[in-house]
Amino acid sequence: MTPRVAVVHEWLLDFAGSERVVRDILEVLPRADLFAQIDQPDDELRGAIPRRPKATTFLQRLPRPRKWLRYYVPLMPLAVRQLDVSAYDIVISSSHAVAKGVRVKKEQLHLSYVHTPMRYAWDLRDEYLRAAGLDRGLRGWAARAVLERLRQWDARSARGVNVFLANSAHVAGRIRRAYGREAEVLHPPVDTAAFPLAGQKEDFYLTVSRLEPYKRVDLLLDAFARMPQRRLIVIGDGTEMRRLRSQASPNVELRGRLSTREVCEHMQRARAFLFAGIEDFGIVMAEAQACGTPVIAFAEGGAAEIVRDDTGLLFREQTAGAVVDAVSRFETRQFDPASCRQNALRFDRARFRSRFDELLRSHWELFSRGR
Repeated sequence: MTPRVAVVHEWLLDFAGSERVVRDILEVLPRADLFAQIDQPDDELRGAIPRRPKATTFLQRLPRPRKWLRYYVPLMPLAVRQLDVSAYDIVISSSHAVAKGVRVKKEQLHLSYVHTPMRYAWDLRDEYLRAAGLDRGLRGWAARAVLERLRQWDARSARGVNVFLANSAHVAGRIRRAYGREAEVLHPPVDTAAFPLAGQKEDFYLTVSRLEPYKRVDLLLDAFARMPQRRLIVIGDGTEMRRLRSQASPNVELRGRLSTREVCEHMQRARAFLFAGIEDFGIVMAEAQACGTPVIAFAEGGAAEIVRDDTGLLFREQTAGAVVDAVSRFETRQFDPASCRQNALRFDRARFRSRFDELLRSHWELFSRGR
């Protein structure tokens, strides 16, 4: 008998990295039912994932989730456990916050693809509180207490997972530290067909990122203020936009959020793609490589798994000075666009789907024997 499968995702708002994973999981499992806490997709996400969730939660009825989502985080453990997946043999959670905490029974196989353990409760707690304006006073104390309880819940909810998959070795290490569990690495799918190779480069540098504190776009702006003869284009939007605009020197352009087509065109033409944050994996860096564009990135997180010596440079200190030095070293070397693209093909969507299907089948076979 074919097992019944439920796919549980956090929320469906825009087409970011975790949604790309869900899209390809659903292509592997065309009969699976989708569940999400919130389903309010923008046009791009609706086109990429036309399948609508079978059920959502009470968070669906709360106002303005795009703007106020961070304030709803304390409600999410309650919300996700209200999703009823009891009728399914296999539950697949796509988790970067609470999806892995969905309620399951011991006779169900729960495979969790973890993009990261809950950032708010672990590594990025202070950044989250600052962004929400909850880093001081009595409100700050209360918020820290709530996040501590979230951390405890997050660790407990890991007990309901039979199999962990991690999107990078970096995240597998975080799963080990947070939950005391091992995870197999399955890098997320990169749509290399949508980011074609281009060999001709122009004289500008590029970054594409949500403008949030942990992405460290501010370091790139500091670095290019010291390099007025070089040009930087920043694509993306977020809570840091106003501050970064005030910080930007004349050789830095902040373009805001652009379409996927426009992002691809910039990636194809850029001399190099820059990233100064610590990314769980960093699909955008692999997309740049698919375009034949070298990557200059901080040597932690997924960047260390994406960038090879012949496709870019990694810098070891998260400082503006290290960025300046890396750009200077980059300009003394030659990088082959074809090698960059060949590197990106390691993460192609077809490879992800094939490996995910293989892993799911093997774990279901083992689980079924023990039932």
